[in-house]
Amino acid sequence: MTPECAALLPGVCAALADPRQLSLDDTCLEKLLDWFVRMTWFDPTVELVQNNPCLTELITSVLALPDASPSILSFTLQLAGILACSESRFQHLQQEKLLERLFGQEGPRGGAVWEDAAVRCAWLKGVRNMLHHQHALPFLCSTGGMDVIFSLQGDPSLFVASAASQLLVHLLTFSLESETSKALSTKDWPVCAQMIVNHIEESLQSSSASRIEQSLKLLSSLFRSCHAAWTKVLWLDIAMQIESFLLEETLQAQPLLANLLLNMAWSPVFGGTEGSFWALVTSALEHLTPVQAGPLAVGLLKYCGCPQDVKIQALTVLLQPMDCILRAASQPLECAGLLDESVSDPVTVESLLSSKASCAGLLCQTLAHLEKLLSLEHLTVDLPCGSLLCSLMTILQFCNGFLSPASPLGSAIGRNLINCFRVQKSALDALAAFSEKKDCDTLIGSLFDVLLAYLRSPNTSPTVLKKTFQATSRWLVHLQELSSSNSQWQQTEKILADVFVVLQKRLCSPCWEVRDSSLEFLTGLVECLRDQKEFRQCLLSSEVLRLTENLLEDPESYVRASAVTAVGHLALITCFAPESPVIDSPYNKESIIAKLQEILSTDSEGFPRRAVISIFTKWLSKGCIGQLEDTEQFVSRVIQTVERDLDWEVRLGCLELVDAFRRQAICQLGPCPCAYVSSVVTSSTPQNGVLQALCRAKVFRFLFGSLCDCDQPVGQRACDMLIHLNNLFYPMSSLENPLEIEDSPAGHGVAWLQRTLRQGSLAQIFPTDGGDGVDFQDPETMMLALGAIDLLELHDELNKRSDHVEESPQSLLQDILATVGAVEDNEVDCY
Repeated sequence: MTPECAALLPGVCAALADPRQLSLDDTCLEKLLDWFVRMTWFDPTVELVQNNPCLTELITSVLALPDASPSILSFTLQLAGILACSESRFQHLQQEKLLERLFGQEGPRGGAVWEDAAVRCAWLKGVRNMLHHQHALPFLCSTGGMDVIFSLQGDPSLFVASAASQLLVHLLTFSLESETSKALSTKDWPVCAQMIVNHIEESLQSSSASRIEQSLKLLSSLFRSCHAAWTKVLWLDIAMQIESFLLEETLQAQPLLANLLLNMAWSPVFGGTEGSFWALVTSALEHLTPVQAGPLAVGLLKYCGCPQDVKIQALTVLLQPMDCILRAASQPLECAGLLDESVSDPVTVESLLSSKASCAGLLCQTLAHLEKLLSLEHLTVDLPCGSLLCSLMTILQFCNGFLSPASPLGSAIGRNLINCFRVQKSALDALAAFSEKKDCDTLIGSLFDVLLAYLRSPNTSPTVLKKTFQATSRWLVHLQELSSSNSQWQQTEKILADVFVVLQKRLCSPCWEVRDSSLEFLTGLVECLRDQKEFRQCLLSSEVLRLTENLLEDPESYVRASAVTAVGHLALITCFAPESPVIDSPYNKESIIAKLQEILSTDSEGFPRRAVISIFTKWLSKGCIGQLEDTEQFVSRVIQTVERDLDWEVRLGCLELVDAFRRQAICQLGPCPCAYVSSVVTSSTPQNGVLQALCRAKVFRFLFGSLCDCDQPVGQRACDMLIHLNNLFYPMSSLENPLEIEDSPAGHGVAWLQRTLRQGSLAQIFPTDGGDGVDFQDPETMMLALGAIDLLELHDELNKRSDHVEESPQSLLQDILATVGAVEDNEVDCY
């Protein structure tokens, strides 16, 4: 603790103990606690308390208050726990009887203030804070603290209940830290650990569903976080009781059993054990309902250490709803589905899918799990991809009413799923994931029939349509890969033609979300397929180009932004391709650039302008603009427009464009062969192509101006780029004597520039026309500026947080005292 803070702390402690001070901000108290945590971490000695008696006086004063405020009492409980985290300070506070008065029976847990959840939570945090040495454990056991924690497990406040459960897990692991594998029975464990184990066993054997749930949650958290050998000893005590729960169909805690077993399966303590544990897992897969068993099944399939026979059983459980869908849609009903045999009774799944209340939930969960499995790089069980894809298409046909099977089960499922957006979105996500699989090629025709039906249907909601576009895009990419290998050009051309017909209709939709999704879909297709001849032909023979350009004037800014992005990508085909297929097209380079520059300078919304800058940067990175001279003029015009823009993201985007231009200039002209380093700058003029190109494009004026930008990210990025340029032109060192710069012809302007940059965002209007003698287009001046200005110092200043001065502990203490002073000066509340 610094002397300044030590001098301020007594006043702060006195203020906190003053019952009149009710206006202290809880945020200040949290920051104060964070400061004490840092201090006690670096200084575990008792001198911290002895040299600052105001800390113990604060605790004593708060305890003496007849009705201490919950916030101050909560602060005091946590502070005492923080101070007691070292043995020496713990013993000191014990001698003062402060810990027992705070955390024992005499403390707040017996008073009215205990009704406040914040106080109960602070009590738990205080106990947790002091658990850094073994002396805390007998104190907690002897003062009845363990019983308090047990009771708080069932607290009505979820925050308190969760904190109590986490504290018990920590207490158990902390008390057994020094235990070895010699303790073969929980009866040989320390007293604190035995109390927790007895509590768990009593709760599991009780008739209270809430107590059973609390213990299952505690065990699940324990086995997830702790993989010590003693966890197996604990499990042997409770295994039979856990197994009995699987047979109790009325038990509400069965979903927690699945989570418990999954956490145990991932633990190395149980993962490699003999068959007893895995037999219990198998039993769980059989007895839990499909909804309960689903998360357990997918978790086991993701775990590489799971035995293969258990994985196959888990996969069977997971796919049962998909199998039921296929059988429900088949004629007759007995037609074989996905699975040769079921793990649990198929009637259970059929009843869930027949019920309106459970059908959508079960299918959404199954489809989400299926998508997770498809995303895994290494899956050690084989998925029946063809049958699963059929099942997915069947679900989608049920949802849009295109399938009406005669069977009672199929009719019930159809009624439950009609226009069910949740299931449609989940099925489309899974359908998109299947595009990576190689076993589904024979179903592509049927698959696109389903997707096109959704794209055409007026009943498809905007959110479902967006998902349909995403799935269609993924499968079109797969179709192109397939066509290039087996020459199925006719099928590809027909599907593409059908897609573009639908896209033209959707681009004219009265719903802006549909127009926006359509443009995003088009952009994605161009990114992936612009090199494919069939795609380009279908695109250019459609009305998509004209309709997309019309949307540059859409009344909705989101749509205009998406249209800008789409037009920018389409230009890579219509304008910038090496051999552009468009002859005498109105969509030429000059026309497109002019339209986008007009949007950049006139659009009232930020999204379209950001999109323009992003597209310009993309073009520049790909070398689409033309020769370097054309690029210089292009960049110069963009800079002149953007430097007046009020949107900081547009200005930041322009810096990325400038960086792309810098890289292009270096690639075409190469860096200067040697650094221009001289104490007499006027002795020569750097004739460097890169430097001259940057000056002609007005890059330096924009970069140096951005250093004074009021938005920090803009200044930081500009500084990074200037440092890069400094390293390019001065690779070994900076100017030998930058103090002499004012003796050069350009030196006066550079000196003025230095003074301006030191003011940062407080600088007045930054010169844009070479005022004050700063010629930003003169290579010699810019070379001098790069070498003379301390860019690293500017970089440090720009990277400081805005509150870097105010966030110090001393400032925090001063703020608290200032608040106190304001209250004392104004006894009447001004509010």
